[in-house]
Amino acid sequence: MIDKDKIIETVIGRLKKLPVGHYLDVRTYKRNRYVMIVRQDQENLLVIQNGYESNRFHIKNKELKKLMKTLLKKEFPRSNKVRLYTMGNFIEDEAMGTKRKVL
Repeated sequence: MIDKDKIIETVIGRLKKLPVGHYLDVRTYKRNRYVMIVRQDQENLLVIQNGYESNRFHIKNKELKKLMKTLLKKEFPRSNKVRLYTMGNFIEDEAMGTKRKVL
């Protein structure tokens, strides 16, 4: 669990170390809403939002900080702590079907 204030810096740091094809899963404390960040190649990312809204964004690395600020305000408005999972290879059917305990 990571403070919401520090999540953007933590995500950017972990993405630098993340191999191509792997992804990060950012969830609320209750695990009912999430944002997935998939590293497609060295410069491109796929961001999948699923919560109050469901969207897909294809962005460059440098655009992530601005997008994450917007998504955190929409998806995690009252959260103080956020869960961050580093996941393996992104296979869309498996990633979307990952069941986590909902509080």
